[in-house]
Amino acid sequence: MKRQVPRMIAIRSFAMVLALGVACQAQAQDAKVPYPNMAPLDQYLMEPNAEIALARSAAPVSISQDAEVMVLGRHGYETVVNGKNGFVCMVWRSWAAGSDDPEFWNPKLRAPICFNPAAARFNLPLTAKRTELILAGRSQAQMFEDIKAAFDKKELPPLEPSAMCYMLSKQQYVSDRDPHWHPHLMFFIPLTEPGTWGAGLPGSPVVVAFTDTQERLTTFLVPVAKWSDGTSASMDEH
Repeated sequence: MKRQVPRMIAIRSFAMVLALGVACQAQAQDAKVPYPNMAPLDQYLMEPNAEIALARSAAPVSISQDAEVMVLGRHGYETVVNGKNGFVCMVWRSWAAGSDDPEFWNPKLRAPICFNPAAARFNLPLTAKRTELILAGRSQAQMFEDIKAAFDKKELPPLEPSAMCYMLSKQQYVSDRDPHWHPHLMFFIPLTEPGTWGAGLPGSPVVVAFTDTQERLTTFLVPVAKWSDGTSASMDEH
């Protein structure tokens, strides 16, 4: 039976969080906001088969071939491929980004992501709520206020242990400044100090950590050496 998010579009995390684009965070200090408002919805949509392929590119084939795949339509994200391993692959759009991200409305952003089962149980309802609010015409600030209120009322599920995701797509476009950032893993942890993981310290493979008090989590990003197709990614670029 096809699973659909009723009257809501699932998109989240990016972690991102997602995650959505470590490079985007580097631009948060820019005085000029290049995308002040949401573009027409058509600019955020994709041809369904192309979106399926892009979503699956987030993780190695050994994982994505048995994962559930969700695509974004005019009325929300819906499952178009049923999965067998508990993973869920999808493509984040720009509003999965943080509250201070200048590319929050950038219609070009496409961030393929593949959640493990624990991360899916947390992120799908959360990203569904985010997108429901966006489609209802809520502003960026209003959306974040509503998300905080939803957590306060326990309308969204708590984060579970072992939640993580793959973001290994060579086709990702996570920011105008640095479209194809490193292939990386993201780990979602209840609010904690980044220093407990050694995040950002010289030589540490945990290069970045984001703390989101509204969504009650800290996200750790760990770059890896290869894209999902097995080709090498330079660890010295970007």
